[in-house]
Amino acid sequence: MTYCVAIHVDRGIVFASDSRTNAGVDYVTTYSKMHLFTPQPDRLFVLLSAGNLATTQEVINRIQRDLEDPHAQTSLRTTKYLFEAARYVGAMNSSVAHEHTDELQQSGFNAEATFILGGQIRGHPPAIFLIYPQGNYVSASPETPYLQIGESKYGKPILDRIIDPTIELEDAARCALVSLDSTMRSNISVGPPIELSIYPTDSFQLSHRVSLRNGSLYFASIQKQWNIGLREAFDSLPPFDWELGENG
Repeated sequence: MTYCVAIHVDRGIVFASDSRTNAGVDYVTTYSKMHLFTPQPDRLFVLLSAGNLATTQEVINRIQRDLEDPHAQTSLRTTKYLFEAARYVGAMNSSVAHEHTDELQQSGFNAEATFILGGQIRGHPPAIFLIYPQGNYVSASPETPYLQIGESKYGKPILDRIIDPTIELEDAARCALVSLDSTMRSNISVGPPIELSIYPTDSFQLSHRVSLRNGSLYFASIQKQWNIGLREAFDSLPPFDWELGENG
């Protein structure tokens, strides 16, 4: 399983992903699920992936192939809008999955993959898109300025409570880490290394990209402080009336 999240705020985008993959309890390994493409100085794309590893790797390989082909009709180099890039990745994802569906289903595997594409093309604002296995896509909104793929339910409550478009990029990044930590605590198929990237609006480069492994002092500090804060918040909840000896 996988958990990836992208958060789009006024000052830019935060991307975060785990790196654990598994094919049963006896085969667990790590692969990066965060892919960076900077085909020209006027554009930057980050692609987060979840689902069938073979499908996601082939999609990434085909994207790279088109970027290296100067005669490719469509690529991340030629798209004029970010939604066109999302449509391009979606069509490729659907095509790759369709090619391998029959053979994988016979072996009991699902060929589907899901992506989050985010970034910016000069002249247009940054954006993030959730790309479905069928090839269609949706974008984030000011009311819900984040997108998730994979094992999303455990990390969603903190995003709903904290994230809004005005939050600082670093606060959004800390929220993404807490969201991942919450998921890791509830699902052992999601695990480190944790990859985190920060893209400031109109910069066309990542300001920070880090990999937080087991034993990372910073991530351990985030986990410890969050646990302490939750415990203190819980302990401060008001008592029931009957605990105070009151009627009612």
